[in-house]
Amino acid sequence: MRRMTVPTHRSTLARVGTAVAPSWLSERLEDGAHEDAVRAFRFARETFIAGERIDMGRLAARLGVDRTSLFRWVGNRDALLSEVLWSLAVPTLEQADAATHGRTGADRVVAILTSFAHDLITADYFRAFLRREPARALRLLTTNGSEIQRRYVAVVESLVRQELGDRPFGRDIAPADLAYLLVRVSESFTYADLITGDAPSAERARAAFDLVLRPEEPR
Repeated sequence: MRRMTVPTHRSTLARVGTAVAPSWLSERLEDGAHEDAVRAFRFARETFIAGERIDMGRLAARLGVDRTSLFRWVGNRDALLSEVLWSLAVPTLEQADAATHGRTGADRVVAILTSFAHDLITADYFRAFLRREPARALRLLTTNGSEIQRRYVAVVESLVRQELGDRPFGRDIAPADLAYLLVRVSESFTYADLITGDAPSAERARAAFDLVLRPEEPR
């Protein structure tokens, strides 16, 4: 896995991911110069939050354009879905970050990751997406070819560097490698129903985070 250098300022923790792994569409949405792309993205996001499938044909019709124009504005469906998913992850991460004010070290890392897993597991529209398109969801969310996973790893790496330093626990593991391990743990319990058939569980995820980050502290 390619190593990444990421910013470490807490105020933008959730936005680290896009800075490290931008996409063609994220850059178009960010610069504000592509109003049509922004409008299409907002409609798609509303559709997703409503628990409905983002259909490119219906979205083009709602925008009053043909599919060719829509694809020119936002790229293909996977690209659009990825940005919608990440746009929803950002405020979730920001809330988790804010809720840990005053915590430090491994305690803060565990709290943020557990809160994020819990919010994903309990978001009805997100679970509806997983049930509706399980194979696509896993591909977009959990493979190293996915911008979402690369962004989440970058966020966790930033968090690890903030709280545990460049040599966590004085051990020979790079922050990027530890971040990747933590993300895979998170995915294993957040998407357990799709991976193993077990029920997703933020509590089991927390126990696993504790085992990795606080092995000497029984929970």
